Parts: sequence; structure tokens; C-alpha cells
Amino acid sequence: MMSSNDTLPRFADVLAAAARIAAHARLTPIASSRSLDAISGARLHFKCEQLQRVGAFKFRGACNAVFALDADTAARGVVTHSSGNHGAALALASQLRGIACHVVVPEGAVRSKLEAIEASGAVLHRCAANLSAREAACAQVQADTGATLVHPYTTTEVIAGQGTAALELLTAHPDLDALVVPVGGGGLAAGTALTMQALAPNCRLFLAEPAGADDAAQSFARGVLEHDVIPDTICDGLRAGMGAINFELLRNSNARVLTVDDAQTIAAMRLLWSRGKQLVEPSSATVLAAVLANSALFEGSKVGLILSGGNVDLDALPKLFALVTASAA
Repeated sequence: MMSSNDTLPRFADVLAAAARIAAHARLTPIASSRSLDAISGARLHFKCEQLQRVGAFKFRGACNAVFALDADTAARGVVTHSSGNHGAALALASQLRGIACHVVVPEGAVRSKLEAIEASGAVLHRCAANLSAREAACAQVQADTGATLVHPYTTTEVIAGQGTAALELLTAHPDLDALVVPVGGGGLAAGTALTMQALAPNCRLFLAEPAGADDAAQSFARGVLEHDVIPDTICDGLRAGMGAINFELLRNSNARVLTVDDAQTIAAMRLLWSRGKQLVEPSSATVLAAVLANSALFEGSKVGLILSGGNVDLDALPKLFALVTASAA
């Protein structure tokens, strides 16, 4: 059965997740770029999760959650709500285990991400683009099918699975001075925090967040979880509000939030492509944007950056890159 969301995951859960998903998830490469090192003034090591299955780190957590289910529970299937990457990840993990998968998707989701969900055989359920509508639709599917909810970022097994990306990075580079990850709902960030506390307690954790969806920054500043932010950012993967369990884990890790605007993010996305030869989606590029916008924090340091995904809307690229040109004019 799934663990309770009220139970904080531990590093032991990350290790268990690594063993559970080893036969299914990819060991993604760690890239570097002398050009980007020179621009940033730091030694950067990029964990390339855009090369993970379904093109995002999300497969780690979804795979762990699906394969942690007992046989009777798994037979009733799983359900989630997702704007794209988590839904695609859960759909593929479910396909690998041979169980049903239902994904509630909000209006306005990126078409290429919906196609990835459908390609793995999941059933799509559409709803309005707000959290209450997503949760209501998930509850209805659960009532109708008996499926288990695999939340995009608060399910314990999901958090533990996401922590395996940092586990691989810190195993290869145990001497990192800092690690930067994108933050939306907080699954990747919380899993990273668990791993860092165990393997690299002196490493500093930074959370890159869009300025137009800065609920994490506001929550850390006030010491209470902020849910009143209406997201306005091109980073579609980072529009979700942070979960309570994620907030607790991240506060315990002394993480620091760095906000970046959309123009900075697209400029970083373009640099990653032109200088680092890494094509990533905007949500992923926030980590480099945060380093470049806060160079004094990272100068001379050895920095790990988790590139969270590469499911780019190719049709939108010209318009996105035009934003950088217009802002520089």
C-alpha cells in the first residue's frame, strides 16, 4: 500500500526507491560546459534528467510509486492530476506494470505532453485549470474505479523516487558546494533535500522558482505555507503550489529560494542549448537562470544543477526566444 502523506519520508526511502526503479529508470548523464563555467564563474555539473524516460525526472517518482503497490491495490489502477510530465511518467510506469492509469489534465495543458500521456495508454479526464477542479476530478475517478491516488509531489513514494536523481549526482560528485533544483510543488526539491542531508550535509540547497509563481519564496519568507499565489509564468511545470509535506522537509533542510523572471529563464534556456548543447524546457532552465542572476553566491564554487525535463513545445520556441531579443532591445 502507499505510505501516508502524513509520514515524512527518510533517506532510507530514497535508497529503497533506487533499488526498486533500477531496472526501469535510466542512469542519466552528468554534463559540463567550459563555456557556461566561464559565463557563470562557477564549476557547473548538470544532471541531465531531460534524458530520463518520458523526458523528465518525474519518471523516477512515478515508477517508485507504481512498483511499491501491492498486487491487489495495483490491480485497481492509479490516478493522478498533471499538466504533463508526471502524467506521462505515471502512464509509462503503469504500462510497464500492466495496470490501468487515469490522468486528470487541466485545460490549456501543452499538447505534446498530453500526447505523451496518451501514447502510454492512460485514460485522460479533462477539467478546469485550477487545483480544486483537479482534486474533485481525481476523487470522482477514485470513487468510480477504486484507483490509488499517486499525487504529483506529496506522495511519499514519489518524493523518495525523485531523490534518486540527487543520489546519483552526489555519488558521482560528493564534494559539491551547492545544488540547485527547480521548485513547483516541491517533490524533486524535497527528495533532493533528503539525499543531501544524508550524503552532503555541508552542501547548500537552492530552489529556483519563477517570479510569477513565487509561492515558495513567500512561504519561506513568512514561515507558513502560502497558497494564494495565482501563477503567471511560461514555466508550466512549476505552476503548482507547494505541498505541506514538501514545505516541512525543505524548511528542515535550510533551503533557500531564488526567484527568476521569465526573460532570465528563456535566456538561460537559450544558453543551455547554444553553449551546453542541452535542449530543456523553461522549467528546467530556471536552475541556470538562478545561478547567473546570483553569481556572487556561486562564484568559484562547484555547483550541481538538476535539469528537470526536456519536453519542449517546439512550435513555441521562436516566440519564446523572441522574448529574450525583445527584452534586450
